[in-house]
Amino acid sequence: METTDKQLLLACRRGDETAWEALIARYQRLIYAIPRRAGLEPDQIAEVFQEVFATLIEKLDEIEQPDRLQAWLVTTARRKTWRIISKGKAYALSSDDESIKSEIEQAAANDSLPDAVLLKLEEQHQVRTALAALDDRCRKLLMMLFYTNEPPAYSEIARKLGVREGSIGPTRALSGKSIEVAR
Repeated sequence: METTDKQLLLACRRGDETAWEALIARYQRLIYAIPRRAGLEPDQIAEVFQEVFATLIEKLDEIEQPDRLQAWLVTTARRKTWRIISKGKAYALSSDDESIKSEIEQAAANDSLPDAVLLKLEEQHQVRTALAALDDRCRKLLMMLFYTNEPPAYSEIARKLGVREGSIGPTRALSGKSIEVAR
């Protein structure tokens, strides 16, 4: 059974290094995706990532809802991303042109990462987490079926997994139910 965010956070509070590694591994792709989707450069993306986890370390004991850690991380990543974007736009302006500054501030306020995109990123993260929790055979099956442009025939899947072709359908159904439970 997979460790919950709350369990990981509490272990991090106790100084458990493996909990930190698990927490970072669990959320690194999600945190990197937010500034990347906003169009930041690779060094800026890395800066957001570092700042998010540095802030987590600073606020570790202040997080009141450890089971909502994912939402906290996403919100923090969004804020740090838009701080970098706003800072970059401010440098591009001359200090005496107030109308342009006002226009860009308005655009920055309206140019946030759409909630639909964030939802999609969070869902992708949940699917990756659920896949990681499955046993190796189920994970490989789902990867072959849903993570390739052209899913291979059941006969090829059976050969690669070393199972009977007739077991693919039931395994596929079980894997889908396991993912639903994990979500």
